[in-house]
Formats: sequence, C-alpha cells, structure tokens
Amino acid sequence: MSKFNKKKGGELPAVNTASLPDIVFMLLFFFMVVTVLRKNDLMVKNELPKADQVEKLEKDRAVFIYAGKPSERYEKQFGSEGKIQIGDKFTDIKNLKPVLAEARNGLPAPLQDYVMVALKVDKETNTGIVTDIKQALRELNMLKIIYITTPGNEIGN
Repeated sequence: MSKFNKKKGGELPAVNTASLPDIVFMLLFFFMVVTVLRKNDLMVKNELPKADQVEKLEKDRAVFIYAGKPSERYEKQFGSEGKIQIGDKFTDIKNLKPVLAEARNGLPAPLQDYVMVALKVDKETNTGIVTDIKQALRELNMLKIIYITTPGNEIGN
C-alpha cells in the first residue's frame, strides 16, 4: 500500500476570481487620480486658424486669453459681438489690465517675470480686439505672446 495516490484526472482547477474586484477598483482609482480635468469652461467660439510650424507650450507659465464671439450657449446672454475671456469670465477691454495682473500674480513667484501670454483667437474674430489685447499687454510689460493654432496648412485646405 502506498501513501501517495496519483491523480487520475488531468483537469485544470477553476480560475480564482476573488481578487478581480480589487484589481478593478485599483484601476478605477488610478484613472480617477491621473485624469486631468479642464480648468476653464470655454464661453467663446474657438475655431483656431491653421499653421504649419507649431510647437508645444509649457502650461505652467502661461496665461491663456480666449477671444471670439460667444458660443451658442452664451449668445442670448452676452450678444454676438466679440468678447475676451480670461479664466471662466468675460472681460471688457477696460478691465483687461487688472485681470491680467491678477492672472500673472496667480502664477508661482519665480515664473511671474517669465510669463507667456497665449492668445487663442477664433479665426472669425475682428483684429481690433487682438490689437486692444496686445496694447494692454504692452502697458503691463507682458511682451511674450504666443498665438495658439491648430496644425495644418490654411492655403491647402
């Protein structure tokens, strides 16, 4: 008589799924933590012009200014004239300097002298608004301006 019996059936044991919910919840929490949510609600139409030489911008030292007509959602409330948006608010040309100064002060202290202003201007916007923005930036000595575009060639399309 032998003490050890050999298994006669060569069946594989069932897959243990006890740790599967733990793995699913870990992945869920990982993606919830890593996902970047949009900071600003875009209130203007923003169909950007196309350009063929495009570079990526470091967002940590930039102030974004959006210009264009209000989107359909805000058209009844604000009209159809071109508007300037900084953050989540529309800004008038008269209030542009204090709002820009506040946006610059919101950046970390070492980056305040090296702030870049990123203009996201709708391609249907009047150039008068852009000229007014640039004039206010000159008076605040915020001279590094970047125009945000989409990759492509305007002539070819």
